[in-house]
Amino acid sequence: MRVSTNTIYETGTSGLVRQSGDLFRLQQQLSTGRRVLAPSDDPVASARALEIEQSKSMNDQFAVNRRDASSALGFAESQIATAGDILATIRERLIQSRSATLADSDRKAIATDIRAMFSEMMGIANSRDAFGDYLFSGYKSTTQPFSGSVEAGVSYAGDDGQREAQVGSNRRLAISDSGANVFMRVPSGNGNFSLTPDPANRGTAVLDAGSVTDMSAWNDPANSGDFEVVFAVSGGVTTYDIIDNASGNSLLTGAAPGGAPLPRTFLPGDVINLRSNGGSEPPFNFGARFSMTGAPADGDRVSMQISTSQSVFETIGDVILALEQPASGDANALAKVSNAIGSAISNIDQSTDNLLTTRARIGARSSELAALDSLGEEVNLQFESSLSNLRDLNYTEALSKLTQQQAYLQAAQQSFLKVSGLSLFNFIGA
Repeated sequence: MRVSTNTIYETGTSGLVRQSGDLFRLQQQLSTGRRVLAPSDDPVASARALEIEQSKSMNDQFAVNRRDASSALGFAESQIATAGDILATIRERLIQSRSATLADSDRKAIATDIRAMFSEMMGIANSRDAFGDYLFSGYKSTTQPFSGSVEAGVSYAGDDGQREAQVGSNRRLAISDSGANVFMRVPSGNGNFSLTPDPANRGTAVLDAGSVTDMSAWNDPANSGDFEVVFAVSGGVTTYDIIDNASGNSLLTGAAPGGAPLPRTFLPGDVINLRSNGGSEPPFNFGARFSMTGAPADGDRVSMQISTSQSVFETIGDVILALEQPASGDANALAKVSNAIGSAISNIDQSTDNLLTTRARIGARSSELAALDSLGEEVNLQFESSLSNLRDLNYTEALSKLTQQQAYLQAAQQSFLKVSGLSLFNFIGA
């Protein structure tokens, strides 16, 4: 077999280049810490690593979404907490305003103070988040949710939607609450029923908030939840009847209401129970009661109805207008103001409970975000471990190969040097 000098040089050069390339590749692996520098190095590992990187990128995006969601929930909770503080301050001022020693000017001063808090509450309800979206407008994030005044009332222009964020591969979490649920849909009265004196009442009776003592009896299907207590005064004796507005009949007689004297006698401070006292009264028990101080006048009426929704703005606005009415020296007017204050305090308590419920829901979501963050970090560690197993370099093995490759290259260089010296020209002229 003939081997030309040119073939010897080309083969030797090719070997040196290949050995140098292998050594250079090992040096790159050692400098980057990566075993797979190009997909061709390990196609299977490269494809799997690409899939894991895509999953890891999604997990990283979910982490960003959770961070933004946590920020949004934290801001909403702080706003609702501030609203709760305002309601607590208003309640304190209303308790002060019930003092019999206050003059009309004192109550007007308190009303002025509460007007400022009304405006502050409107500002909270119309607050914006860091992106300029209205916090409590539902899906209508660019629409101002609340508008109005004490005199004209407040209307809601948002909707019932809750904006959501994708915080996990299979989890979307609400990051906002509808202003209708937070500020507008507040149960009136004591949460079960509300008491409303007739505006035409002429007496001095002042109502408490009432209560339900037996919830199962209150939920009796026979309970219409719509009653009216009517008072009559004859010969210095006050009597009353309880009328079921659904049937138009008296609960105390089972027949149409009659004239004075009415079935039951009333004394100031008495408790009016929606249950039979026995005797000639038909049997009934709706498990509710309320009491009054002062003295109702002949023909005075009190409406008792199942609680409906009332906005926090309506509650504050109504009591402001009541406090601004002149009442000094007029026992009937003072009773009306006192009833308005008592009703407002009950409604504010319901509004406070509603805000606390909203804060509890936000807190539950925040806790879930924290748990998802912890899980996301664990998943991220698993992705990093998998990528490391697929792509990272085994330094012990690589350093051993580097020494081996250096030996190969040196041997190739020395052998090429020896072979390239074999030439007939070395013997010419000898």
